[in-house]
Amino acid sequence: MKLNIVYRGKEIVDEVNVDEWSIDNDEMGIEKKSGEEINKKKTRTSFILNVEGRFVGNSEETNNDILRKFCSRGRLIDASRLIEVMARQNQIPYFPSCTNLIRGLVKIDRLDKAAKILKIMIMSGGVPDIITYNMMVGGLCKRGQLMSAIDLVEDMSLTGCPPDAIAFWKDQLRKGCPPYIVTYTVLIELVCKHCGTKRAVEVLDDMVVEGCYPDIITYNSLINFTCRHNKLEDTALIIHNLLSHGLKPNAITYNTILHSLCSRGCWDEVDEIFTIMNETSESPTVVTYNILINGLCKFGLLDRAINFFTQMISQNCLPDIITYNTLLGALCREGMIDQGLELLHLLCGTSRSPGLITYNTVIDGLAKQGCMEKAMGLYGQMEMHKRGHPVRNISYKFVIHGLCRNNRVDVAIQVLEMMISNRCMPDGAIYSTIIEGVAAAGMTKEADELHQKLIEWNVLSEEVMC
Repeated sequence: MKLNIVYRGKEIVDEVNVDEWSIDNDEMGIEKKSGEEINKKKTRTSFILNVEGRFVGNSEETNNDILRKFCSRGRLIDASRLIEVMARQNQIPYFPSCTNLIRGLVKIDRLDKAAKILKIMIMSGGVPDIITYNMMVGGLCKRGQLMSAIDLVEDMSLTGCPPDAIAFWKDQLRKGCPPYIVTYTVLIELVCKHCGTKRAVEVLDDMVVEGCYPDIITYNSLINFTCRHNKLEDTALIIHNLLSHGLKPNAITYNTILHSLCSRGCWDEVDEIFTIMNETSESPTVVTYNILINGLCKFGLLDRAINFFTQMISQNCLPDIITYNTLLGALCREGMIDQGLELLHLLCGTSRSPGLITYNTVIDGLAKQGCMEKAMGLYGQMEMHKRGHPVRNISYKFVIHGLCRNNRVDVAIQVLEMMISNRCMPDGAIYSTIIEGVAAAGMTKEADELHQKLIEWNVLSEEVMC
């Protein structure tokens, strides 16, 4: 007989086979209840007793005695269920029994049960030993549940048990087990994170002795970690180790280092790495150029960014939409509108069509420079070439804001009407811009009336002032 149970109004907890809960009372020492006492219980209590067995009425000490006997006799599933019942009764299970149970469940490949018992043990204040953790990690990896294994290793430090992933993998290799390269790479990352780069490099060397050779993916992962934490000296150490094992950096290696150097403005080192790339078989890719152009633009070095843009075209490395948007954004921010329009024209002549982000970037730049005729012309071009992609709220906002700022409120209202007719509803910011524009044109009474109307329509709040 199987029942789905709901405990105290919460979600379904487990599926229980009632017949399997029947045990010998005398053998297990369960506290007996007389028939009269049971009949006095409420219906709810009787239901829980029937479903969860007679363990519910037991004391913590009695249930732990039963738990020890279950474990000693190999009744692992019964022991698991008993621990779950104890947890619901706020009873603390005997931790050595939990440890033995987890190991036993791992051996019979019941990792789901083992994980549940591990969680209950930790939440009850228990600290599993390193052997138990390593058995769990190994079991998860053999199942292919790599991310679960990594999460478990990460959680080990939170319970006061330092991860011993290194010893575990050495043991696995000595036994001839496959060195799950993906998991191995992530575990090396953990060593780097918790023990430092030097220790991670030592582990790499040790693993080579054991017959597990790291590949470029492993090294790139470590390089990415050290670069993200601005540890360039450690990056150099990893590169040296990489070369000593006969491997060569690939485009990902170089791009990762370049990204870190550009973010710090280390332009001499950037030039050095870029030169090395050009001298090897790993030529700069569009990603490489995008990293360089983006970094230079952020530091206001537009001339150098444009030089790299010209160079990539001469090297038959075609810019993508990210390249164009990055340069256009920088040119417009610097007020170099003519150069921005020229670049946009160049983009339109390629197989890559400008998107809404591209148009909005240039329209906003034109509006801020007061070039509303050009902005409106580009806006019309965007409307004509939208190809099923509706102009978004932000596009109208740029145009309306620019028109109002340049005392073209009448045209701004026309754009607002067009916006509504295209089923793109204005937000409070756009209405506030219109109100401010009307007031700035000397029509303060009309601005106030419009403001009050929008408040009545719940479009604006009382706090919005024109």
